[in-house]
Amino acid sequence: MKSIKVATTVCALIAGLNAASPLCAQFHPLAKVNAALYASAIQVEMIQPGEINLPADFQVALYENLVQRLQKEGNFSQVYRDGDQNAAKATDLVILHTTVKGFKQGSELQRDVTTVGGATSITVLCQFTDKEGKVQLERSIDGKVRLIGDNLKATDDFAKKTAKLASERFNPDRNAANSASAILR
Repeated sequence: MKSIKVATTVCALIAGLNAASPLCAQFHPLAKVNAALYASAIQVEMIQPGEINLPADFQVALYENLVQRLQKEGNFSQVYRDGDQNAAKATDLVILHTTVKGFKQGSELQRDVTTVGGATSITVLCQFTDKEGKVQLERSIDGKVRLIGDNLKATDDFAKKTAKLASERFNPDRNAANSASAILR
């Protein structure tokens, strides 16, 4: 009976140490930290179609929706367009380069008639670089419209996801607010 109590205590101690080790790693100076980068301004380069035969209306809609979403939701003090000379004056600037990697134009009619077909999807490789061209973040982001809506709605879905990613990764004020609210929960 005594050996069962000892074995149970040892198992509980081992389980407790295993659960505590990730917490200790967060505070260790050599632990890998996934810190947010800071950028007060962003410059959006023109969408590059890459090797994809992308219709012009999709290319323009991708760019315009992306700029609008970053201005509205991106939490950047300034959003610069491609070629804007004022971007050179920004101290904390991140540059967004985008290349289309996949595109499937669906059918609005088929989406209206059936709920299983006709989806439009677009995949874009987003590279966030600093002024020197060093990649700060690289991610493939999908934009989709599956059920109801114009095919170009996929470009708005892409823009919404990209603006959210940019805000989360390059705006420490927003990250601090989110962390504080997570701690309070």
